[in-house]
Amino acid sequence: MHLPRRALLASVAASPLLRVGSARADDRTVTVGINVSLTGAGAEDSLTVLHGAVLALEEANAAGGPGGYKINILTLDDGTAAAGQYDPAQAAVNARKMVADKSVVAAIGPIASGSGKAMAAILSAGNLATITPSSTNPDLTNPAFAAQYRPAGLPIYFRTCTTDAYQGPNMADYMAKVMKIKSVYVLDDSGAYGVGLADAFQARATKRGISVLGRDRVDPVAADYSSVMTKIKSLKPDALYCGASALAGIKVVKQSYDAMPDMIKVGGDGFHNVSILTGAGFPAAEGWYSTIASPHMLDDAVVQPWIERYQNRWGGLPSDYAITAYDGALVILQAIETVAKSGAPVNRVTVRDAMQAGRVKTLQGEIGFDANGDMDTRPVSIFQVRHDPNYPDGDVLHQFKYIALAPAEDS
Repeated sequence: MHLPRRALLASVAASPLLRVGSARADDRTVTVGINVSLTGAGAEDSLTVLHGAVLALEEANAAGGPGGYKINILTLDDGTAAAGQYDPAQAAVNARKMVADKSVVAAIGPIASGSGKAMAAILSAGNLATITPSSTNPDLTNPAFAAQYRPAGLPIYFRTCTTDAYQGPNMADYMAKVMKIKSVYVLDDSGAYGVGLADAFQARATKRGISVLGRDRVDPVAADYSSVMTKIKSLKPDALYCGASALAGIKVVKQSYDAMPDMIKVGGDGFHNVSILTGAGFPAAEGWYSTIASPHMLDDAVVQPWIERYQNRWGGLPSDYAITAYDGALVILQAIETVAKSGAPVNRVTVRDAMQAGRVKTLQGEIGFDANGDMDTRPVSIFQVRHDPNYPDGDVLHQFKYIALAPAEDS
């Protein structure tokens, strides 16, 4: 049975696994925090991420727990009604809550890079490692910014996705080589994710000989983008590229269609979600290209049994980032088991070290991490919205058609 979003949220909130419970008699109980954005734009997509992570933790508990440890789950929402989406201030509050709870040995999330930038230094000070399924700003794991985002020294920000150092540039390569784009106009939404993605795309596009005719910033909470759309229309670029989360992205999709219905339009993973499909609607969303910073696994026969388990537990289809969330939980679970079997105490320091050193078999394949917490693989997948009336408009799996892996080049 497919539950509506409110019912799903209620079912998750009611789960006893989401509350820090009493320890077992031998005190072999630890907590994993999950920070997602369940309020505002993108909430439906965040819910699939939460469900992916929770599924892995529930399955581990049902099998006896990693190393015999029971996993309790502490779920925190960094979205606020005031922000209309993720809120960095709330993310910082959530980070402090997780650090203050001494039973929390690792965390999953956040969804958004803006939240990650607000959380990272707090988590570092508390020696609490987190693993994000979808926040892609490269600064968070760039050693050049270590003093800002990991002031305690050791990496604490891990990913089961790649970064915008590849997501933006690899799409620029595809646009130049395959789509033969000669000119582009670039937009961002002023957030850490949107700006970083647009910057990386623009630099590579220029290097590949694509003429960047202009760059503008849209306000996520503003309603009217008509002036910038009029400007873009007058310049007649071959394509529009936008780095933005869903709050701004929905309006960009709607208003760019009104002004320039036939222009090629491209965005990052902020445009690859149900919010774009249902919020902007059709025909506005038709034809948009998007990328995700992970392999596209949902059509792979290997993951079909997992998809069945996901549907049986939650109803509805997962997303590719539900897979990376599940994989992130597997990384933590293996780390806890490794530490427990070694006889060392299961705590934040030992779990972080085991995450850093481990190689883990996940749904997307075996993964490990470099010295900064980034995956040692860097896939970027390309999609295009092609409306299929046989499925609901908000069906991400069937409305976003997988095109290819973006070219993987380092320069």
